[in-house]
Amino acid sequence: MIARLALVCPVYAVIHSACFAFAYLLRFEFALTPAEVRGVLAALPLVLGIKLLWLTASRDWRRRHRYTTAADVKTLLIGVAATGAALWVANHLFLLRIPRSVLLLDALLSIVAIGGLRVTLRLWNDIGRPAGGAVRRTLIYGGDSQAVSLLRSLQFSGAEYVVVGMVDPDHQAAAAIVAGKPVVARNRLLESARRLRAQHLLIPSSVPGPVVRELVRELHAEGIQTHVIPAVGEIVEGRYKLSIRDVAIEDLLRRPAAQLNLDQISGYIRGKRVLVTGGAGSIGSELCRQILELGPESLVLLDQSEFGMFAMEQELSARGPSEAQLHYAIGDILDREALWRLVEEHRPHLIFHAAAYKHVPLMEANPREAIRNNVLGTRNVVDAADHCEAEALVLISTDKAVRPTSVMGSTKLVAEKYLQAVAAQSQVRLVTVRFGNVLNSVGSVVPTFRRQIAEGGPVTVTHPDMVRYFMTIPEAVQLVLQAGAIGQSGDLLILDMGEPVKIVDLAKDMIELSGLSCPDDIDIVFTGVRPGEKMYEELFYDFEHGVCKVHEKIFLAPRSNVNLLQVRRDMQRLETAIHDTSPNAAMTLARVVGAYVAADG
Repeated sequence: MIARLALVCPVYAVIHSACFAFAYLLRFEFALTPAEVRGVLAALPLVLGIKLLWLTASRDWRRRHRYTTAADVKTLLIGVAATGAALWVANHLFLLRIPRSVLLLDALLSIVAIGGLRVTLRLWNDIGRPAGGAVRRTLIYGGDSQAVSLLRSLQFSGAEYVVVGMVDPDHQAAAAIVAGKPVVARNRLLESARRLRAQHLLIPSSVPGPVVRELVRELHAEGIQTHVIPAVGEIVEGRYKLSIRDVAIEDLLRRPAAQLNLDQISGYIRGKRVLVTGGAGSIGSELCRQILELGPESLVLLDQSEFGMFAMEQELSARGPSEAQLHYAIGDILDREALWRLVEEHRPHLIFHAAAYKHVPLMEANPREAIRNNVLGTRNVVDAADHCEAEALVLISTDKAVRPTSVMGSTKLVAEKYLQAVAAQSQVRLVTVRFGNVLNSVGSVVPTFRRQIAEGGPVTVTHPDMVRYFMTIPEAVQLVLQAGAIGQSGDLLILDMGEPVKIVDLAKDMIELSGLSCPDDIDIVFTGVRPGEKMYEELFYDFEHGVCKVHEKIFLAPRSNVNLLQVRRDMQRLETAIHDTSPNAAMTLARVVGAYVAADG
């Protein structure tokens, strides 16, 4: 602060000296006699002393001129009046004989000079700065005090949101200008938004919920994002948790996200050849991103989705040249011969098996495909790992494999059993990692809720008491990599996902974090539990509750007795069932899994 005072005082001294001298020049029409020049020089120290004393005593030097407001102008006027009165008194006390007209002119010039300096700095701050990033062209709905306050906040903040217009809801102020921004009529909003190339509409929270929903629905089709912005008082009162930004996934996690030191797990990735099945999926794609950061020799992405593989190729290519060799293989884990040719060609050291059908209700309606992909496909991947003498294979499993009530969960349990059974005789280190739901994965509730909120609601939830475990995709993948580093062959590792969360609470969080309220702006509708769904998920069987932690966020489950011959027989029964013309695949799966659950307790 001392440094600022040392900077401001000389600047103000020069300005006030110039104002005082120029006041004399104006008073005497730029024809000063030597006596009048001596009078200026004699009075100048007193004038500067009084003005700088006021500057210091009033702490006016602490004001940030780039954020000048009407309050600062008011203070300037008070300061000029106070110093003018003090100079008038001193003029009579010390018989300086300064003309009263000079004092008046000096006051007016001081207001113009100091005020002009502040306004210039304010304008430079508002429009004179180089853009620091991408500009988001924005409209503000309304012309009331809250809308104007929002405009000023954006202008002061230097945010990337640049206001290009105001929307008049009553059509009365259309074609007017507010704070330098054109006002457009509500009934011509879409036309005006296109003309102004607006990308966002900011809506003050004072706008009623039905109007907000109408605006959201209208602009969503045009690709214009809408955001409800709370007033300062509402933020202080805790009614709103967020200002301008879309809902971040981390906002929905009711605990700190797991953070790992990837340097600790890079040892078994660096310099290795890695294969990721399901490499274009939610988990598989994030595995590929994080594995590339750890310096593998090569990375093979395998997925049956042509578009998904194209998207991954575009994304990873945009990151720039990579030291790792990248291979994009479009194929199906059900094609055993093609899979074996792939592993023979690339000879992967490590395989992460993320390819699976995961949507519970869809798999209830398609049990044959669930068995084919999740069970027989996993068998193919494990056998291929054995064939190419890989060092390790990590299977991505799910909490739905614990006492499963769904086809999807049942197939993942059989896959777990096969991995554990083969581990007893395989040279490959076979590790299973089990965890619950991940936020924002394809087909999960978060994208569905986000779309429903964008469309104005309602948000659909199956049951008010349904709960799930949740992790973010990046933290789940970090823990999968960590588990792959520490797991021994045959290990079943379970990720610590914190406390389960009610789905309805997740929906309410997303609504509130979007700047809306429930049920005023967005309703929640309960649609009923879907086929195969549980009210709650479990991470452990009864016999697994004696788990020990092998890492801060990873549990090691006790091993169950698994007979490889029996598991192979069960798989053969399932393979026969999916080719049978009678609809008994789901019943066969239920009998197989029932025996496993009974044995595990």
